[in-house]
Amino acid sequence: MSQFLDRYGEIAGKDVIRQLRLLARELEGVRVVHVNSTKEGGGVAEILHKMIPLKQDLGIDASWETITGDAAFYQCTKAMHNTLQGDKTIITEELLHVYEETNRKFADQMHETLAEADIVIIHDPQPAATIRHIPHRKGRWVWRCHIDISRPQRSVWNYLREHVAAYDSSIFSMQRFSQRLPHIQYLIPPSIDPLSEKNMDLSAQEVLEEISPFNLIPDIPLLLQVSRYDWFKDPIGVIKAYKMVRKLTPVQLVLAGGSASDDPEGEAVLEEVRRAAGEDPDIHVLQLPSDAHRTINALQRRADIIIQKSTKEGFGLTVTEGMWKGKPVIGGEVGGIRLQVMDHRTGFLVNSPEGAALRIRYLLHRPDVRLQMGHQAREFVRENFLLTRHLRDYLALMVSLLKGKEQDPYLEIHVP
Repeated sequence: MSQFLDRYGEIAGKDVIRQLRLLARELEGVRVVHVNSTKEGGGVAEILHKMIPLKQDLGIDASWETITGDAAFYQCTKAMHNTLQGDKTIITEELLHVYEETNRKFADQMHETLAEADIVIIHDPQPAATIRHIPHRKGRWVWRCHIDISRPQRSVWNYLREHVAAYDSSIFSMQRFSQRLPHIQYLIPPSIDPLSEKNMDLSAQEVLEEISPFNLIPDIPLLLQVSRYDWFKDPIGVIKAYKMVRKLTPVQLVLAGGSASDDPEGEAVLEEVRRAAGEDPDIHVLQLPSDAHRTINALQRRADIIIQKSTKEGFGLTVTEGMWKGKPVIGGEVGGIRLQVMDHRTGFLVNSPEGAALRIRYLLHRPDVRLQMGHQAREFVRENFLLTRHLRDYLALMVSLLKGKEQDPYLEIHVP
């Protein structure tokens, strides 16, 4: 444990590691179960792949379970995801029945594990209804919402709220994402792992070797957006911005993404992106496997500018990943991106393809500004969005829930 954590101390500071150990002493042997809907694809799975082993190394009995269902279940939960972010999709009673039945079956399957855990952390809407089917619970249950539900379709939120209200507390990435609930809510932004294959240092030669299959032109600036193929990520808007820039400045674009098992819309979005890209040889639409972490790392290091032009975004780990590589980020002025991109300091916030194109041209013609912004972006991530801070927040929350200690003022939020 010591050597593993000490590696993080070299990046985040020794005081941070000392604080983690002090918090963990009060949680030794505590049984914690995380539940989400997929172990591959998406930011939640990435975080849990690192968070669970670190908790175990600190002496916490941490485990990770996933709820799975049929196509109708994923159709329902994807529609929930979209409507909670403001979409107007209709969710039928038949789909809601499938959702509830899938949660009931999962609860039956995992009843002993979940009922006997000291803390259960349920991630996002997919497994949220599980709590209704485990009435006799030993521990504290927390609903962790990773998406922006600040302006949900009200009927869907009212439905989900009936389940969420039964939890002991909830966690949001930003205060503005929260909704009124009858329990304490906490603010914990996500994070990246600086030692993971996606974020560790790579030499210039390693970068070149990793990206060589994509036939990128070495002396032409590269724009990069990494994200799932999702309408809310606005890949079509990115292509429009690229085409505006391309009229005046040589540039190439890479859209790199993959799919997740709980997202049935990915293939349709990818096909639309390919049509929008057409035969342009300088647009590279990549469908990467879920374990292509080193490839993404190399692409982010090769890029001159990172794009994340989402129209809705819970947080956007790819923004922090790009900033950690010392790159300025042009992001949509939405959701958690506003928490990461300090406008005019670590990048730019935009609201349209035209705005993105304007900022891209500005940065491409000012390499000194790109360098300065990139440096400031990396330091901002070091101070705020590394896994060690994220783990500290979770440990502090767990101590508070189990030991009855005074709430951490940096974590607790109140919604009037």
